[in-house]
Amino acid sequence: MQTIARDDLQTMLENRSDVSLVEVLSEESFNKFHLPGAINVPIGEDFAERIQEAVPEKDKPVIVYCANTECDASPKAAKQMDDLGYATVYDYEAGKADWKAAGLPVEG
Repeated sequence: MQTIARDDLQTMLENRSDVSLVEVLSEESFNKFHLPGAINVPIGEDFAERIQEAVPEKDKPVIVYCANTECDASPKAAKQMDDLGYATVYDYEAGKADWKAAGLPVEG
């Protein structure tokens, strides 16, 4: 797992079509707002099963994020994904609060 900064995330999302963006917060939080193009796979006891259904291609880059730097859901998700054999997992540690505070577009 590697961390990714907002600018690098933005560049990756703009220039690559093979990236999966995953919010690991609850469905309620996801529905309030999320990053454009993100899917929702909440961290929990069945995360391993659900992430493999949602993102079956383990050789493509995946970016996970949660609320902010204090939130520990995305590091936990990234660790589980590393353990499951995902090749390139990025954790956007600053999370969706950072994205929204920068005035970038959100959905929801």
